Amino acid sequence: MTTIAVVGGGISGLTAAYRLRGALGPDARIVVLEASDRLGGKLRTTELAGGPVDVGAEAFIERRPEVPALLAELGLSDQVEHPSSARPLIWSGGRLHPMPTGTLMGIPARADSLDGLVDADTLARVAAEPTVPLHWDRGADVSVAELVGSRFGEQVVRRSVDPLLGGVYSGLSDTAGVRATVPTLAAALDAGATSLTEAVGRALPPASDAPVFGALHDGYGVLLDALTSASGAEIISATAGSGIRRSGGRWAVDPVGEVDGVLLAVPADRAAELLAGPAPAAAAQAARIPLASSVVVALALPHDAGLPPNSGILVATGENLAAKAFTLSGRKWPHLARREVLLARASFGRFGDAGIVDADDEQLITLARADLATVTGVTDAPVQAVVQRWHGGLPQYRAGHLDVVAALDAEIAQVDGLELAGSMLRGVGVPACVASATAAAARLAAAVAG
Repeated sequence: MTTIAVVGGGISGLTAAYRLRGALGPDARIVVLEASDRLGGKLRTTELAGGPVDVGAEAFIERRPEVPALLAELGLSDQVEHPSSARPLIWSGGRLHPMPTGTLMGIPARADSLDGLVDADTLARVAAEPTVPLHWDRGADVSVAELVGSRFGEQVVRRSVDPLLGGVYSGLSDTAGVRATVPTLAAALDAGATSLTEAVGRALPPASDAPVFGALHDGYGVLLDALTSASGAEIISATAGSGIRRSGGRWAVDPVGEVDGVLLAVPADRAAELLAGPAPAAAAQAARIPLASSVVVALALPHDAGLPPNSGILVATGENLAAKAFTLSGRKWPHLARREVLLARASFGRFGDAGIVDADDEQLITLARADLATVTGVTDAPVQAVVQRWHGGLPQYRAGHLDVVAALDAEIAQVDGLELAGSMLRGVGVPACVASATAAAARLAAAVAG
């Protein structure tokens, strides 16, 4: 009987287990080892004020095919919900601004996109940028802050770009490499764009009425449950998996014993630990990927709380707030707007600033309420609140990240029966994790089948 050990029970590990079942058939033994006492990794659906709410990732990019296809396979397509037409805001300079349009991760294609958010000198600099010679080495990589700051100035970096990157990666543009975080921009520069504004214009997706994002009516928990059931995997929770080593022509994993293949779907630091014995060169590459920690505070407010009619509020760098962003869930998602409470989420924590993650629940809820009051004027006491900490939740894709991943892939490819998947590689979103797990499972299934 073929036996596979999947280490890590997040969305990547569960997707891999499901794909391995499909490839290896009903007789294979698939064991998922999860260090915590629950499955889901950085996805979690919990109860708040009588209904489900996601306190990790809440949405997926629907224009990518991976999640819609997976949901269709699992019979969950009717769970998909789309956001309202509400637009986000940016808190900068002590006041709210409309989110700039016509930008790529906050990087503008034209100056008037930033009107009101940055000063007149910065607007003039953005407008004149196409006349300034651009020196770009094809294949090079730099931080987003270095590229955008050198062309548009610091205000664009801190007021427009940082808020968006912080929401996706829990980092700043200083720790975000252009190639890994804005790949279409890098491609446009490689193709010969003569200015940054031209490159952004080329990289922007074509206009479409199709929804960009989707969410699940009952939360990501329904997807996690469906994957677990369909995989038919043996789940061993509160067990991290360790002692990965070659054993004759097979592998050994504690506490499973001998297996035919191992798939690691864990954060970068844990991958480095597990790979240290069987693949030390790969472990060294994984150890080069830093992680950021963050906190989500989900609030159930009275339904008549006067939140603005916007989908969320992102916070510029340097503002006198502890929170980095707010999702006004009850405004953003029509299915949540029908709840008897008004849902909102406050997010805290960026790379290099993990101390807030360890603040106690009461302090975090107090900070969330105070900052929400500052940016919206809403002081209503929450009916209920939930605090979710994400220690080491998001990898930082620094300049050169894709080179690290390529080196990591090359080392793993030399080791028979060992694969790696997850957000540490080529994307932190759920679609990227599903894609990574699907590819890794296919390679491993082919390898063990001979």
